[in-house]
Amino acid sequence: MIAITRQNLVLTSSFLLGVGLIINPAQSALISSLGFALLSYSVTYVLIPRLGPSFVKIGLFGKDLSKKNNPVLPETMGAISAIVYLFTMYFFIPFMFYKYLVTITSGGGNRDEGLELTDPVLSSSNSTDIPVISASRLFPHNKLATYLSAILCLQSMFVLGVADDLFDIRWRNKFFLPAIASIPLLIVYYVDFGVTKVMVPAILQVYLGETVDLGLLYYGYMAAVAIFCTNCINIYAGVNGLEVGQSIVIALLILANDTLYLINPGHPAIESHLFSMYLLLPFLGVSFALLRYNWWPAKCFVGDTYCYFAGMVFAVVGILGHFSKTLLLFFIPQIFNFVYSVPQLFGLVVCPRHRMPRFNAKTGLLEVSRADLVAPPAKWLDFLLRILAKLRLIAIWTKPDDDKVIVQVSNMTAINLCLVNMGPLREDRLTMVLMAVQLFTGVVAIVLRHSLASVIFGKDNL
Repeated sequence: MIAITRQNLVLTSSFLLGVGLIINPAQSALISSLGFALLSYSVTYVLIPRLGPSFVKIGLFGKDLSKKNNPVLPETMGAISAIVYLFTMYFFIPFMFYKYLVTITSGGGNRDEGLELTDPVLSSSNSTDIPVISASRLFPHNKLATYLSAILCLQSMFVLGVADDLFDIRWRNKFFLPAIASIPLLIVYYVDFGVTKVMVPAILQVYLGETVDLGLLYYGYMAAVAIFCTNCINIYAGVNGLEVGQSIVIALLILANDTLYLINPGHPAIESHLFSMYLLLPFLGVSFALLRYNWWPAKCFVGDTYCYFAGMVFAVVGILGHFSKTLLLFFIPQIFNFVYSVPQLFGLVVCPRHRMPRFNAKTGLLEVSRADLVAPPAKWLDFLLRILAKLRLIAIWTKPDDDKVIVQVSNMTAINLCLVNMGPLREDRLTMVLMAVQLFTGVVAIVLRHSLASVIFGKDNL
């Protein structure tokens, strides 16, 4: 017999509640999406511990270097979350378009049962051979194409993530692949929306007009968004729970921004933000389940698969939800982490392969990791490093017998910067601090986005 534990009770309740919400009497796609989120949480939570040993058996495992005895943990478990998510989105298709799937059709995508003849254009036909159809009930092929293109992009990034975990692809070979994976998104954006204009600050509108059309440059920008979102989460990693934790916070922030549009009746962007919520709710379901096992002390690693997959989810909702510029406001810590890492990424300072914090086995705490300088830095770089150290943006170590020669510098990541200023921390507390920073900057971004926009641009498009 299966023991009735609190965990089993929670999982069973989540599963049954999810099923109930999916088939809700109101036939609401948003409620069904919430039901699928609960369902995907339950399935992912059950699958991860059962499939973990199989991953280890085929060589997908890694050592947790931030623990005593370096325990071996299954790697690439983010693939399970990604697969559950993709299957969830397949099953969600009929629920998203349920109101259009009626029994009587006149062909050409027209769904006729129970429609009122209120459309002034279509109801003006005098031909008795052509059924009179309300335009509001024509099947939205453009929305279906948008949805399928999103799934296609996510599948592409899933394949890339698994390939990277299996073959450890070099950065220079995989960096631009997300732009290729985003081609279906850009094609659908061009066909369905096609807006490439950006608003001009009010102070410049006298000279440039209210908007400027960027044309192809805007598509280049969206491809760059896809590249950044998929890579920045992978770069901003190295401690238990951080990859999944930051993704959950970003998803919650986007949902909060979506809600601001939903509570504004009649807003033309409601459909776009509903689309965003349809994709994000199940994503939160699989991510929360994964976080339960990846949180300190971790029982599994998420792998590059989850990082790429999560980043593409955000790129998809930002591009197809038509808020790709606002999206970047929720990635402020990731943007800072990238800019802060530039001296090492571009070789101005030695960049070790792994820049994660150093584990002190005696204290059980994480400390700042260091990069050994192979030679004394040039005068200008020495001066810059010392200025940054004074500002507590890095830590430096000099020769014991000569403090004029810098021999080590802290690795330039936001994770190490936190340790430079707060001192050694236990791994879970470090992750919580970084997630708190993510949440704080995101909330401030939302407030500023919808308060200063009217000042800078003359109006807020909320």
